[in-house]
Amino acid sequence: MIQMSASQELEQAATKYALEAVRLDKQGSRGMAITMYQKGISTLLKLVRLYPNYGLNTVYIQRAQAYQERIKALQGQGPVQSFQPQQERTTETMDQSPEAEAGTDGKASYDELVLDEKPNVRWNQVVGLDPAKKAIKEAIVYPVERPDLFPLGWPRGILLFGPPGCGKTLVAAAVATEINAAFVSVDAASVMSKWLGEAEKNVAKLFAQARKTANNGRPAIIFIDELDSLIGMHSNEVGGETRVRNQFLKEMDGVMDKGKNIHAYVIGATNKPWALDWPFIRRFQKRIMVPLPDHEARLSMLKLYTANLHLSSKVDLDEFARLAGGFSGSDIRDICQSAHLRVIGELFDSGKASDKHAKPRPISTDDFKGILADRKPSVSPRVVSSYNEWSEAFKAL
Repeated sequence: MIQMSASQELEQAATKYALEAVRLDKQGSRGMAITMYQKGISTLLKLVRLYPNYGLNTVYIQRAQAYQERIKALQGQGPVQSFQPQQERTTETMDQSPEAEAGTDGKASYDELVLDEKPNVRWNQVVGLDPAKKAIKEAIVYPVERPDLFPLGWPRGILLFGPPGCGKTLVAAAVATEINAAFVSVDAASVMSKWLGEAEKNVAKLFAQARKTANNGRPAIIFIDELDSLIGMHSNEVGGETRVRNQFLKEMDGVMDKGKNIHAYVIGATNKPWALDWPFIRRFQKRIMVPLPDHEARLSMLKLYTANLHLSSKVDLDEFARLAGGFSGSDIRDICQSAHLRVIGELFDSGKASDKHAKPRPISTDDFKGILADRKPSVSPRVVSSYNEWSEAFKAL
């Protein structure tokens, strides 16, 4: 009974992550969808590892592989087709289609698009990114701890920009955990596409909620992903979009009022900083680049992601970190997951998985090299150069 209870709990967790990932995916919230898909994959792999003789493990592996393929698609460039997984479901909840989950009229309510989360991300989980962490601590953490030391006030708007999959959301969640802030997360692309005529009113509601929380003594962070979708430059702007942008400017000015030293912050994340209009750029007093990981950061990530994997004694993570130059943190996590899925898949293909004592073979150097041979970094050198150029022109640490 204990084993069944534990396995059912893991299965329910995987189901929850999968449904949330598909919902966010349907809304166009790529970054948040990727995070949920990754949590689903990790939970499914944990289930397989703890219960190797479980009858549905083949289905779990197939589903994890499907989610990983979806992550790769979301990290690519250009339009992304709607995800409709074809794998067999094992619970009634998993039988729900993406269309049923997201609704059929294309609209979404305020509560559906604004996620009031309680992050549990610590600074030690944010590998590397020391300049970014230092800048955001100075802007948010220190003023919360000792506001009396800041007679000139402190920054309320922080812009995190850089390639996808490098930790912008993780940094925002970590600072929210550090100061025990209310963390309200909203996807800008969904605001414009799903709120329709309600966008202006809901932007005001979003900021009013944050100010109320801060006035009651608890810090509040509004995290806006894909910020460029909300306040980017538009050549053919319609009246509704103009009103939303003006409302956002008004609300940002209200938060930054120097006469009100409340702890309400706006953290915006964008992969396209060059698409932002100058009136919005200047309202983010801190503009921090979150770059691709360097060799040391890649090595730390590899140690973190492979800590619970069975590696061959011949695997040289330092060499692997060198070969993974140009890959994002999300890419590196995906590579480690791919290697793990490969050896688990071999165990099931061999027919030995029904033996609860059977274990996958150790992950070898060839496994990693084979995956690297079939995979390119999700960010091109040309795009990296564009980030560096924009940073030189607009950075504010």
